[in-house]
Amino acid sequence: MEEEERVWSWGAGTEGQLGNCSLEDEVSPQLIRQPPLSVSNISSLACGAAHVIAITSSGKVLSWGRGSSGQLGHGEFVNNSLYPKPVTSLDPYFITNVSAGWSHSAFVSDTGCLFTCGDASFGQLGHGDYTSRCSPAKVSSFDNRRVAKVACGMRHSLVLLEDCSSNQVYGFGSGKRGQLGISKDRVKSINLPQVVSGFEDAETVDIAANGDHSAAISVDGNLYIWGRGFKGYEDANSPRRLNSTSSFTKVALGWNHALTLTAAGEVYMIGGNHLGVLSNHWSTSSAKQLHDLREANMEKVPGLDDTKVVDIAAGAEHSILVTDNGEIKTWGWGEHGQLGLGDPCDRARPVTVNLGYDMDDVSSIRVYCGSGFTFALTKP
Repeated sequence: MEEEERVWSWGAGTEGQLGNCSLEDEVSPQLIRQPPLSVSNISSLACGAAHVIAITSSGKVLSWGRGSSGQLGHGEFVNNSLYPKPVTSLDPYFITNVSAGWSHSAFVSDTGCLFTCGDASFGQLGHGDYTSRCSPAKVSSFDNRRVAKVACGMRHSLVLLEDCSSNQVYGFGSGKRGQLGISKDRVKSINLPQVVSGFEDAETVDIAANGDHSAAISVDGNLYIWGRGFKGYEDANSPRRLNSTSSFTKVALGWNHALTLTAAGEVYMIGGNHLGVLSNHWSTSSAKQLHDLREANMEKVPGLDDTKVVDIAAGAEHSILVTDNGEIKTWGWGEHGQLGLGDPCDRARPVTVNLGYDMDDVSSIRVYCGSGFTFALTKP
């Protein structure tokens, strides 16, 4: 019998988001031994402000953590769930993609249906109203389209459609910082999906959202960013392509920074000048438009010479990466132990995390960040 993936968590835990039946922070990685996870082969995770969603290899969904806005999808508004519970209303579907925002959640089925639940105060559920829901409800705007991926920011959502050469990305929810990308003018909020402008000549293959930021990657490796401007840059109401010679494969957004992963396995940071930023040269920059970003404005993460990075993730103010030799490295804000280094201290440069497990027996590692906590999936 094939051994299942192991799920590890650390950091802020006061609302049950670590999934270990505790309401305490953990400064070191803890192996989750709760039955719903120990008997399920977890294929991927999504972390929000204080809740987590897991997909199993059989397309089932588990969730835990804060549920006061209905974001857990359990059919009730509860303060928190201390351990993983199944989202039973989605049992008829095979779920392939999930995302978690500040207080809302989204789920995509293998048939391209989109379901959302949680807080709807800004229209971020996409149902045409501002009514919060405690069970996942189908977003009818995409009834005749196939959704491929969904990304939840703090109070907004992005959707990537499948097999479309244009009009691929849609946004809804809060748009006061330009994060919806649907208009040249500032939009307070919308409750129905609208097309994100600016991708007419690009085929989008991935999307990301966090805080008031949005991002997308095109099939040819170009990176587009819009929403709240990073340090030294104005807000952007529509996608702006990063002027870089690199080909990007992944982007991870924090509240004040972004990590980018290139096809060559290099990691760069954009923005910040806050906890965990690698330098402060943005502090003297005059305000510029985002489309003026040059490769020189990205800072390469140090200490990774001759090492290829295979995964990245970003929390509110912390970052994590995985190298091709199986090392997990974290840096940034550490107040709740989210760096997994055994203390609540901040780190300005990447430090290796010890899972307390023989990594020679691990074939792959994937990492995920909530606002102040971290998860890792290790596969034997």
